[in-house]
Amino acid sequence: MAHDHSHHHHKDMKDRNLLISILLNIVITAAQVVGGLISGSLSLLSDALHNFSDVLSLIVSFVASKLSKQKASIHRTFGYKRAEILAAFINASTLVIVAVLLIIEAYKRFRNPQEIESGLVIWLAVLAIAANGFSVLLLKKDSENNMNMRSAYLHLLTDMLASVAVLVGGLLMKYFEWFWVDSLLTFLIAIYLIWVGYDLLVKSSKMLMLFTPEHINIKDVVRVVHQIPKVNRLHHIHIWGLNDDELHLEAHLDFKEDITISEFDVILHQIEKLLHDEFAINHVNIQPEFNKEDPKEIIVQD
Repeated sequence: MAHDHSHHHHKDMKDRNLLISILLNIVITAAQVVGGLISGSLSLLSDALHNFSDVLSLIVSFVASKLSKQKASIHRTFGYKRAEILAAFINASTLVIVAVLLIIEAYKRFRNPQEIESGLVIWLAVLAIAANGFSVLLLKKDSENNMNMRSAYLHLLTDMLASVAVLVGGLLMKYFEWFWVDSLLTFLIAIYLIWVGYDLLVKSSKMLMLFTPEHINIKDVVRVVHQIPKVNRLHHIHIWGLNDDELHLEAHLDFKEDITISEFDVILHQIEKLLHDEFAINHVNIQPEFNKEDPKEIIVQD
């Protein structure tokens, strides 16, 4: 019970940190939109657009985190455990879409540079760096083992780095009047967004598509199970991640002899322990068979 209480307390802290980050980013976005319009800075407006996408992504992450705690039911036997993976996919997609829009705008502005009020750009960039830096620290720990939190963390981290770039650009415009730097920085920010967003998009897509996790070699799983006495052949295997915490395996297991149910229970316990210790698979569903006429390939297309 103590462990369960600690787990729930950790989730509550995670949601609180997300809420703080949402409020901070709303303030930053509003300030940067006003400042960008007044100063004429595209990089500041692009940073504001990115911040706005941060607000949306953080809200999605917050809702997904809340949903993931809801219990399973007759109509939703897994509950909303995949909500956070879906949130990560949505957030990664918005990163890439925002980046493409920024590249288009940067190209237009680069062809027609405009004078920019650099002093306002500098101060708003400093504000954004401080606020996003604080949010990044809040979410860093949870981002290490939760894809949803990692998507929110990456949004904030990239925005902090973007604000650093805006600050550098503001200083160059103020002291050297290099107004073309504004477009160049916008372009570089966008390229970085695509880089981090694409990686997360691929990972979340693979999990949504129920692909075998990258760290698992199915042939190694078969080899380990085949070492157990009386086991003949593990086949018709599916391995997937339900979310960041649950790794599932379902398979058919052919036996060398006609064993009893109690014997199967003992062997199943051995399999569960082996798969958990070797591959971190924590949900195992095995269909026992003996002399059944069906395909015995490792992977069978239904």
